[in-house]
Amino acid sequence: MTTPPQAGEEAGHARYTFRLRVSSTAHHALVREWGRCRWVWNQCVAASRAADKAGEKCGPARLDRMLTGWRAARRWLRRGGSVPQQQTVRDFADSRAKALKDVRNRLPVRQRAGMPKFGKRHQAALTLNYTRRGFRLEDGRLCLAGGSS
Repeated sequence: MTTPPQAGEEAGHARYTFRLRVSSTAHHALVREWGRCRWVWNQCVAASRAADKAGEKCGPARLDRMLTGWRAARRWLRRGGSVPQQQTVRDFADSRAKALKDVRNRLPVRQRAGMPKFGKRHQAALTLNYTRRGFRLEDGRLCLAGGSS
């Protein structure tokens, strides 16, 4: 599905959404990847809350450096692709920035975007975001960063 360009957007860029049918092996690999990304999200929430309590800033650059440390310290996290994990950090930073902007603009509480919360395994949607360099099509097969296919 292609979304048409909105007002103010450049023509020539498209966004695609795919629904894939995958083998059981690929399904399990994607679920493991999603679990790693959920863990990264939860670590970002914890780091953000700790920084807020300490009165420090916690922006996307700091979270990216933390991700590098988390990947260095945990072999199971390194087994996954760095692209979806980095995108998880970016999504978290965007979500947090939106919540802080709503507070700064003094929107009524019911209209504000809430601060990001911990993702629970059975309540969160199983989605992964890949940038353009995070996947490729090869001989009719989808190859994802980190070895999932």
